[in-house]
Amino acid sequence: MNNASDTFVSHLIELRDRLLRIIIGIVLCTLVLFPFANDIYQFLAKPLLHSLPVGGQMIATDVTTPFFVPMKVVFLTAFILSLPHTLYQVWAFVAPGLYTHERRLIGPLVFASTVLFLMGMAFAYFLVFPVVFGFITHTAPEGVAVMTDIGKYLDFAMTLFIAFGLAFEVPVAVVLLVSAGVVSVASLREARSYVIVGAFVIGAIFTPPDVISQVMLAVPLWVLYEAGILVASLIQKKGQRQLD
Repeated sequence: MNNASDTFVSHLIELRDRLLRIIIGIVLCTLVLFPFANDIYQFLAKPLLHSLPVGGQMIATDVTTPFFVPMKVVFLTAFILSLPHTLYQVWAFVAPGLYTHERRLIGPLVFASTVLFLMGMAFAYFLVFPVVFGFITHTAPEGVAVMTDIGKYLDFAMTLFIAFGLAFEVPVAVVLLVSAGVVSVASLREARSYVIVGAFVIGAIFTPPDVISQVMLAVPLWVLYEAGILVASLIQKKGQRQLD
């Protein structure tokens, strides 16, 4: 009984240490980025600023917004930059309790999920934002000046970042489901038509009401779903060969 209790306490202590390291990593990144808060927000706002008419600008409707919004951007940027360190701490905590074949699979999946999420954000920033903001500014009624509040812009940008970041995680989710035996590759292929419809529904929910931006989310969802099926099929065949 004492051994079980000691083991539980040691796990709690290790969990505390890992969480502290994660927090320290985020705090250090935040401190390094703090002097560049306005520059980072300027970079985030560039797609919208480039789409505004000549003389157009963003506004701040609250007294504290000009300070707190760039700080939020700094914190979110610090969280993203420290993500490899964060995931390493999570991996180091759970790895001792995994089987050898699980370690071989989880390690690459953690790396792939990080890269794919960042790719989703980059896709949204460099490809989707210009299209969305161009559509919004060019469809504004005559006599209406498009001057978005910087806080509202941050909320909108984060929604799209999360939507596209999660969309790019589809291959990882597919591989995990197949590896865990929840679904088979054959059933995923049979569900292809439903996935395509669902991708366009998700695109309609998480993007502005224009066809182009909806397609720009739906098509990558479908392509990444197919990529997940391909990778899961290859992993499954490799595992069968090892058993033979």
